[in-house]
Amino acid sequence: MAASRRIERVAEELRAELARVLRNEVADPRVALVTILRVDVSPDLRNALVFWSRIERAGGPSLEDATAGLESAAGFLRRRLAQELPLKRMPAFHFRHDAALEQRDRTLALLREIADESSH
Repeated sequence: MAASRRIERVAEELRAELARVLRNEVADPRVALVTILRVDVSPDLRNALVFWSRIERAGGPSLEDATAGLESAAGFLRRRLAQELPLKRMPAFHFRHDAALEQRDRTLALLREIADESSH
């Protein structure tokens, strides 16, 4: 039980630091609108599955571009977090897109359209 709490705590620290470093230190425009949603860490701390989403904007990076940007930044992120967090072993980051935020935004936009149409 204590080990699982430690893994959860490490996962949350990784999520927070990844978000901060992406926002403040990564200049790649492909990841400018990326949001880190959750990090799942393997029990041996060798791998971390990073779930991310993005804010869709007209003219913004495509899903493929954002994915490529994250994969390109993975080594930098790993080295940078190794400097910031007191872990014996920094996990390798593997990124997985999670469309939850994008689906929520689309749903809200549709609901606003319906509300606007019904008020006219």
